[in-house]
Amino acid sequence: MVEKINAEKFDELLKGEKPVVCDFYATWCGPCKMLAPVMDKVSEKFEDALFVKVDVDENMELAARYGVMSIPYVAVFKNGELAGKTLGYMTEGEAEAFVKENL
Repeated sequence: MVEKINAEKFDELLKGEKPVVCDFYATWCGPCKMLAPVMDKVSEKFEDALFVKVDVDENMELAARYGVMSIPYVAVFKNGELAGKTLGYMTEGEAEAFVKENL
């Protein structure tokens, strides 16, 4: 299951050892709603990474920090640094390949 977090928790997780896969989304976004169950399924396949989601409307400063202009926006962070990002809806296979490529 992908945990919903805020900017403070996000910064805390980036300091940890595990890579972080973050789904930037909004409650009103249709493609974001479609992507949520996909990310839940993909998160079960990567126990060595933390999967989280951040509501861009509730965490505008965090979205601005990473240049999130459109959603859904999925980003992978390793050692506190952005390792990869993708924009828009993905199928489960596409999401799994994206995560695997960037971990």
